[in-house]
Amino acid sequence: MSVMIHPTALIEENVKIGAGSSVWDNVHIRRSASIGEECIIGEKSYIAYDVKIGNRVKINAFVYICAAVTIEDGVMISAGTIFTNDRFPRATTSDLKRLRSSAPDEHTLPTLVREGATIGAGATIGNDLVIGRFAMVGMGSLVTKSIPDFHLAIGHPAKSVGIVCRCGFPMLRFSEASIDMEQEVRCNACGLRYELRNRSVVEIEPPAAPAQEYGGRSEMERLAGY
Repeated sequence: MSVMIHPTALIEENVKIGAGSSVWDNVHIRRSASIGEECIIGEKSYIAYDVKIGNRVKINAFVYICAAVTIEDGVMISAGTIFTNDRFPRATTSDLKRLRSSAPDEHTLPTLVREGATIGAGATIGNDLVIGRFAMVGMGSLVTKSIPDFHLAIGHPAKSVGIVCRCGFPMLRFSEASIDMEQEVRCNACGLRYELRNRSVVEIEPPAAPAQEYGGRSEMERLAGY
């Protein structure tokens, strides 16, 4: 499979782009970034130097991915998402006489987006955190802390409000009574089963085949922006 790069895209030196990937108009990918196979990089998105992106990742338009971000396989990053990597940024030195370097240094903090996760449109992602496997971040959310696997997180700052399946279908909404809950949860859309232990989600069995798409939208899907 060949790589499709739009004529207006700017690709710097030592960038690796895997087979079957598409890079659309006015995308800017900085030096030594790595893009996996069968990825889609939407128009006017920016990917900083040394960023690592896995296979089959969808990045919509106007996404800003800064240095020190790692994105694993199968992640969805919706339009207008912004990543950050500096907890206490300043433009200049304390005397205001010299610009600070924009290159990564000891203050540059990493962010890891684990496999299968979804980030909704217009979200802002902090740093020194992990977005867990198959987690879902609702549109417009501000993520300041790590999000566990399979959790749905929304708000300013983002908080976990429930859990979602591998297929994306919401399965359970948290309440105060469910903080210490232990129970088995089954996805009504694709049938996959999970065990919920004190809000930690454990897969009972891996998917045997691609999850079926579902129709309609639940309340939790509307909250997440999908």
